[in-house]
Amino acid sequence: MTPNEALERLLPSYIRYYDVIREGVEPPFAAEARFHSHNEQYILVKSARVSEADSHEYIYFAVADELDAARAAELDAAAWERGMAWVKPHSAHRNSDVTLVVLAEHITPDAAAFIKKSRHYQSYRFGLQGWSNYRAIALETSSGTLTYNRLGGDLKKLFRNIQNSK
Repeated sequence: MTPNEALERLLPSYIRYYDVIREGVEPPFAAEARFHSHNEQYILVKSARVSEADSHEYIYFAVADELDAARAAELDAAAWERGMAWVKPHSAHRNSDVTLVVLAEHITPDAAAFIKKSRHYQSYRFGLQGWSNYRAIALETSSGTLTYNRLGGDLKKLFRNIQNSK
C-alpha cells in the first residue's frame, strides 16, 4: 500500500465527526481535519447554566516517500504552530488538541525516535482556561510499522483497522 492509498483509506473514518479539508491545504500537509464540540449543563431552564465546555482538535495529515528526522521535525513544528494558531482560550475553553499523522513509505530510525519523543503541551491561565496536548503517529506503509508518541498511542486501533482492510 502506498502512502496516498493509506491516506484515502484513513480519511473516511474521520469524515463522520470531523470537518475534513482536502483542497487548498497548505504544504507540507496533504489534508486537515477539525473537530469542534460545545457542551452545556443547566438546571431546569437554559438560562440557569451550570457549566459549559468547548473542546477542539486539529489534525494534520502528511504524506512522504521517506521520513527522516529533519522532515519529522519540520512536520512536528508546522503542525503544532498551525494548530496553536486556532486556539482561543476563554473561560469555557476545555482543550484544543493538535495531532500529526504521517504516512510514509519508509521511516528512518532517527525519525521514529524523534516521533516517540515529541511532546508539546500548553496550559492557559494555569489550566483555568484549558490546555492543549499534542499527539503524533506515523505509519510506515512498506512494513505496516506504527510509531507514535505517548498520547498518539490512542490512535493505534484506527490504524490497525486501516492495515487490516487490505
